[in-house]
Amino acid sequence: MLQKTTLQFIKGLAAHNNKPWFEAHRKQYDAAKLDFETFIQSVIDKVGKKDPDIAALKAKETIFRINRDIRFSKDKTPYKDNFGAYINKGGRKSIYAGYYFHCQPGRNFMGGGLWLPQGPEVKKLRQEIDYSWEEFKKLVTSKKFRGLYGDLSRDAESSLSTMPKGYEKDNPAADYLKLRSWIALTPNTDTELTSPGLLKKVTDAFETLQPVLKFINRSLQTD
Repeated sequence: MLQKTTLQFIKGLAAHNNKPWFEAHRKQYDAAKLDFETFIQSVIDKVGKKDPDIAALKAKETIFRINRDIRFSKDKTPYKDNFGAYINKGGRKSIYAGYYFHCQPGRNFMGGGLWLPQGPEVKKLRQEIDYSWEEFKKLVTSKKFRGLYGDLSRDAESSLSTMPKGYEKDNPAADYLKLRSWIALTPNTDTELTSPGLLKKVTDAFETLQPVLKFINRSLQTD
């Protein structure tokens, strides 16, 4: 589980997102960062027993920096108001689909997948879904997956309004071929994040997602 002080620090940072406040609370940040890192390592160690692709990862390879890149953003607040970790083969910067854990009081969630991949990866995944539709359909409609995640996420950012070039409108996989991101998410409450059962809840959720990730990553490995 995470410490309540970790969530308190993030709330404080969200309310006072500036360098003077951050520097004045540097010790609290260091403690919160260590707490989050320790928890993510526990997740990696547990999930890695069933997923060898992530077994050797260190938490530091998966956690995003707290500093925001404000060079091209209208929002000039210097820090993120969350802690996030992307656990996947090769670390957070690799092309592969992975597990994601997001800690942001009031907006916590977990899940994962492949978020806005580049053109070559998009082409490979759509082709694999089309070719292996029955297999993919079973994965995303299984009782266990639907019971936790519902379905893959669909919004204006992650989905096209029309079919991608090369695919017919009546393709049975149409809803999934139109996606630009293939991700599944489920929320956590603040109370759940500071409860002893958090590790089991997260690892169970990631293990439920694992077959979908394996399908996605298999497609990315093809020539």
